Amino acid sequence: MTRTTSLMSLMTGDAKHSSAATSTLDVLRVLYERVLDVTPATVSDPHRDRFYLSKGHGPMAYYAVLAEQGFVPDSWLSDWGTYDSPLGHHPDRNLVPGVEISSGSLGHGLPLAVGTALGLRAQGIGARVVVLVGDAELDEGSNHEAIALAAALGLAALTVVVIDNGSASYAVPGRIEARFAVEGWHATAVDGRDHDLLEMALSHREVDRPTAVIATVEGQ
Repeated sequence: MTRTTSLMSLMTGDAKHSSAATSTLDVLRVLYERVLDVTPATVSDPHRDRFYLSKGHGPMAYYAVLAEQGFVPDSWLSDWGTYDSPLGHHPDRNLVPGVEISSGSLGHGLPLAVGTALGLRAQGIGARVVVLVGDAELDEGSNHEAIALAAALGLAALTVVVIDNGSASYAVPGRIEARFAVEGWHATAVDGRDHDLLEMALSHREVDRPTAVIATVEGQ
């Protein structure tokens, strides 16, 4: 058992969306351990990388990774979801250090990330914006509009990670990757449990278009 999974085990209860959380665990670990340029000391630095968890209804893995990286104390985890805990069933940017957006309403994260990437470019800041969405979340029309706009604007600082566990309404192998590619994104699909492949895909950055990484996770 890794330290991250050990930290996740501290969070219990009936409304924890375990599968939604565990499907994201490997991607989150790779992002925070190997890819993102952000630390507890730089959470207010305008040049930091931003991570947006759009799939906010399953934040257990996110909280565990934030604890492992020192953004929040381990002691918060065992009380998560309780009345006085800052760790709610959806993450709150006003209560949890390191959380960039309050999320959980499906279809919000990617449009917010597009706006952030555009705003950073206008300020001449080269920081990356990485947003994690679920495959079923792409059914939301707001995501379709954001996908088209990000490519049209050439938002090279933007990376979308799609957790593909086959839960979309009309799931077809390869369809998500093709959807991004046809809009003009650099799109690639990888094993969502292979840390080396994830690191390679998530570290990639195009010079004139956004990047989509489809992380395939079986059985969750």
